[in-house]
Formats: sequence, C-alpha cells, structure tokens
Amino acid sequence: MIYLRSTLFTLFLLIFTPIWSVLCMLAFPFLTPENRYSFIGLWNKVVIWLLRHLCGIRYEIRGMKHMHAVLDQPVIILSKHQSAYETIAYIALLPKQLCFVFKRELLWIPFFGWALALLKMIHINRANKQTAALSVASQGRKRLSEGKWIMLFPEGTRTPRGSTKPYRKGGARLASATGALVIPIAHNAGNFWPKNSFLKQPGTVIFSIGPAILSEGKSGEDLQQEVEGWIESEMRVIDPGAYK
Repeated sequence: MIYLRSTLFTLFLLIFTPIWSVLCMLAFPFLTPENRYSFIGLWNKVVIWLLRHLCGIRYEIRGMKHMHAVLDQPVIILSKHQSAYETIAYIALLPKQLCFVFKRELLWIPFFGWALALLKMIHINRANKQTAALSVASQGRKRLSEGKWIMLFPEGTRTPRGSTKPYRKGGARLASATGALVIPIAHNAGNFWPKNSFLKQPGTVIFSIGPAILSEGKSGEDLQQEVEGWIESEMRVIDPGAYK
C-alpha cells in the first residue's frame, strides 16, 4: 500500500508541477512580488495536503508562538535539513514570506526551477565559497530590508536521520552583521520522507521552533554554536530513537 500511495503521489507531482509552473509564468507579470509568493505557495499547500491525505504524513508544529512574537522584526531561520518535506512545508506553514538560500542548480530543474527563478530568492554557486558568501551577505541584507525572513539550512545538504554535518556559519554571520534575530528549527521529517527515498512513510512530522536568539554582541562563530547546540539538543527530544 505504501508503494502504491507513493507512486500515485509521484505521478501527481509529474503532472501537477508543470501545469502549475506554466500558470505561474503566465500570471507573474501581472502580480506583485508578494502576490507571486502567495500564488506559487498554493503549490506547496496542495502538496502538503496530498501528503497528508494520500501518504499519511501529518505535521505538528511546536513553538509557533516564538515566530508570532517577532513578526515585525528581521529574522534569519536556521533549520535542520533531512528531507524535501520541510522545504515544501515551510512556505505553506510559516507566517512570513521567506527568502531561501539554495544552490543555483535547483534553477535548472524543468518547470519547478523555472518557477522558482521568478521569486526573489538567494541562489548561490556552492563550488565557489567566497562568491557564495558574498551573495548571501549582500542579497541577505537587501531581503531583510524588504521585510522578508531569510531561510537557511546550515548543514548545507540533507542529512540521514540520527546524523549531523558540520554547521556552516554563513547564516549566523549574516545575523551577527545585521543584528537580525535567529530562530532555530528542529524536525524529524527524515523519518517519513528520507533523502533520495521514493517511499513516503506515514507518520507525524514534528516541527519544533525555538525561541528567537539575539545576535547583538555575538560573533558569527559563537552564534552558530548556540544555534547548533539548540537544534541538535532538540533533535534528541523529538526523535530520541534516532540517537540511541
């Protein structure tokens, strides 16, 4: 049954994504940047709905009050990265327009990448670390000034359940340089949609949103260690079985 449900979900994406991407490209010239984000975000909401009702992947959000408390302030979100699920869910579920930092290769994906290119996101060349850092710094400042929140995955790539990669300091350094608050997020989405997995396992994804962390007076290195400590500690709370 899981194989059948996962197959139906994949077939839906293969049909729905090109159609929605074409609609986005046709509509975007007539929409403001804010409305473009909302329009394309309907795809995310449909996909999350389908994952719930077809594949049995539900979600629970803990700590949303921490975001509502700082809606009018500049924020950089640093999140655990295990799955494709969270990258889809954040646009659908979080209360603020997000600006993702992602590798430029995603723009080359037919239809999905073309629609993504129409949004004001920060895409970087990971092969050139110096250029990537400059892009995050310059574009990040601009997006924060526009009232958007910056979303980064400091591990850089999806990690298997129960593991971690060294956290990169780019997001923490940007927060330190701009005085933006940092909100950490831990989650266990890798339990249900692991990296490179075709099968979608039923269950409940827990998103745990931490209190906003002040960046003022902290170096990027100190801030990164504080964020990493919170996320990795929280992972052992929401998914203890993965760390036995």
